Amino acid sequence: MKGTMSDVKLEECREHIRSQLDNVVDFWLKYSHDTVDGGFFTCLGRDGSVYDKLKYVWLQGRQVWMYCRLYRTMDRFHKPEILEAAKAGGEFLRKFARVSRASGEWKCAFCLTSDGKAVKVQRTLFSECFYIMAMDELSRVTGDKDMQLEAEQMMEQLIHWVRVDSSGLGRPQLPGDVPTNSMAVPMMLLCLVQQLTEGQGQDVVQKYKELEQWCVQQILHHVQRAGTAILENVSVEGTELPGCSGRLQNPGHALEAGWFLLQYSAERGDEKIQETAISKFMELPYQCGWDKKHGGLFYFLDVDGHCPTQLEWSMKLWWPHCEALIAFLMAYSQTKKPELLERFFEVYDYTFTHVRRMYVEQPFLCCFSSQPCLLGCYEMGLAEGLSSSGVT
Repeated sequence: MKGTMSDVKLEECREHIRSQLDNVVDFWLKYSHDTVDGGFFTCLGRDGSVYDKLKYVWLQGRQVWMYCRLYRTMDRFHKPEILEAAKAGGEFLRKFARVSRASGEWKCAFCLTSDGKAVKVQRTLFSECFYIMAMDELSRVTGDKDMQLEAEQMMEQLIHWVRVDSSGLGRPQLPGDVPTNSMAVPMMLLCLVQQLTEGQGQDVVQKYKELEQWCVQQILHHVQRAGTAILENVSVEGTELPGCSGRLQNPGHALEAGWFLLQYSAERGDEKIQETAISKFMELPYQCGWDKKHGGLFYFLDVDGHCPTQLEWSMKLWWPHCEALIAFLMAYSQTKKPELLERFFEVYDYTFTHVRRMYVEQPFLCCFSSQPCLLGCYEMGLAEGLSSSGVT
């Protein structure tokens, strides 16, 4: 029905998000590029000044991905300067991000100096994840098959670390360490499968089909306490762990996993996964994570109400609100349930009145969290939601 208040507000959101996306892209194009050593500066003040020249590989890969995605999917960003920036960032990554090991494996650094010297290597797989995303997306806009091959080879290494032998990550096997299924790992692998298979033939889809299904099942193991809670860490058997780690909740991660599951359900036509994604991975973390007094999503929670060990637990960070915006708008676009649209509006109103100033001055997340959120809401959610509501 045309002319409803929801339709009008959706149109307002669409236009506001469009302008914000333009502003954020312009900011990063103007201030983040290192024209001397290559790559991107990520520690930027609100005026664009660089307050630290260290380069974080997570964000190098994310920014390459973002530029390529904008260039490839939106006509108004199909500009030579965006493509050239993506190619320059990709060149910096390929030249400096990978650190060779005596075993012959490649590990990506977490942090580099301005001129590309490795400063720190984490014992996790997330730098590699964003390297894969960058190489795959860059190969799509350049046609460079070597980049695509690098993405696939790094993906095979990640799969080996996760499912066969994790020693390549560099973590010592300690006698008191309990094997854990941390939701971030299958969630990111599912994201990578969706990236690598997007628009590809059935041979590529089949190659990753079993891994994709494994990731989904691993994520579903985090639905605990008879379906009343999403826990961040569970045992490898899918049961609740004791102590603070086992009680930990991360509303932003749960919401992010929710929209990854929604994408999976849409591609597979799986209504059961769709219902689980919305009722468990969106509604539950929203209900427990939303600050009912002041608004906004808490960063961490303890499922039993104890104080989380993370001292920053009560902070309202930008990225969980990004995940909530994408999740609820995507859920609404698939189901047209008005309560999901109301969730989106509530998060939207809080986000753009309280935390929009965090577009910058978050060295690990800002470019990647803000631009995909705005792009996702404008393109994947708002466009679909508006057209099916009768608004154009």
